[in-house]
Amino acid sequence: MGCTSCASGANGQPKGCKNNGTCGTDGCNKLTVFDWLSNMALPGDMEPFNAVEIRFKNGRKHFYKNPENLTLSIGDVVATEASPGHDIGIVTLTGELVRVQMTRKKEPLKVDDLPKIYRKASQKDIDVWQEVRDREDTVQKRSREIAMGLGLKMKISDVEFQGDGSKVIFYYTAEERVDFRQLIKDFARTFNTRIEMKQVGFRQEASRLGGIGSCGRELCCSTWLTDFRSVNTSAARYQQLSLNPQKLAGQCGKLKCCLNYELDTYMEALKEFPKTDVKLFTEKGKAVCQKIDIFKGLMWFTYEGEFATWFELSVSKVNEIIAINKKDKKVAGLEEFIEEKVIEDSELFNNVVGQDSLTRFDQPRKRKSKNKNNRNRKRNPTKNKKKNA
Repeated sequence: MGCTSCASGANGQPKGCKNNGTCGTDGCNKLTVFDWLSNMALPGDMEPFNAVEIRFKNGRKHFYKNPENLTLSIGDVVATEASPGHDIGIVTLTGELVRVQMTRKKEPLKVDDLPKIYRKASQKDIDVWQEVRDREDTVQKRSREIAMGLGLKMKISDVEFQGDGSKVIFYYTAEERVDFRQLIKDFARTFNTRIEMKQVGFRQEASRLGGIGSCGRELCCSTWLTDFRSVNTSAARYQQLSLNPQKLAGQCGKLKCCLNYELDTYMEALKEFPKTDVKLFTEKGKAVCQKIDIFKGLMWFTYEGEFATWFELSVSKVNEIIAINKKDKKVAGLEEFIEEKVIEDSELFNNVVGQDSLTRFDQPRKRKSKNKNNRNRKRNPTKNKKKNA
């Protein structure tokens, strides 16, 4: 966290500033950008770029022009142009780095066409803004009840009030197209304000809600991941992963984004491997591939009709056989290309606590059985005499 108020409080519990990502330092947001040009002066004949990046709730960012030439810095709360009324946001970036951001996001560098910043937010603007933000949880709960009453197959994941309270944005997710014309009428009648519906993807929803993944860490999308690339099942196939939907799906119900992290490394390693559908021609018959090990660089082949016997070959040996087959020649057999591995003797277990044998606990049981027989003899001496007779 970027501010001292986010430190630990009493009993080791997080203290927090209770602003839910809207603190003045802008250190609680994963989309915070470090202005590495802030300490550099512009050339004398160059005018500063008169555009500002403003952040709103849920990481929503837009670019605005500064017609009044206000002195703005990162963390300032400003009132911006909206339709209708005005909105309240936090400055996240100023200066020349805004030009770089607009170029990266493929935004036109026409400052005059951007909406404008009205003023720095007054205390009255901030009070109204905080008041409507406190209503969001209640409005979200009530909106879900209305949607369920209409039988709509949708989930309202978040609610965002405009800074002046004149408009409410409902973020929802749905598998299919939803007819929410009646829903908007009910919302407008209940909340007495302008209604806007925005559909978001399941990944974006998980990014806003957050959670713990199967790896035991916080979700990547809610901590540092900013772009959502498409993930295909082919990524799991290239990495030799079992196609189990329960293990490959994340909190959002889609394929995990981390499947793409190491995909490039696997693709680079697979360039040395021949295709798995290639067949090796030998005098004993055709051999087909059954399994590969990318880390060890090994492939297992079997003869057609003898699938119980597998032959372990290195990638270099397989490529050698393929090169021979391309010359319309056959090898004698796969046995000739098996490399013998010398396994070095290594001490797998060190006896550091006197553990001599795994069956050491069985010995006391035998002693107990002997003692029990001796006790029976002493108790019943007449029976023992009859047995001996």
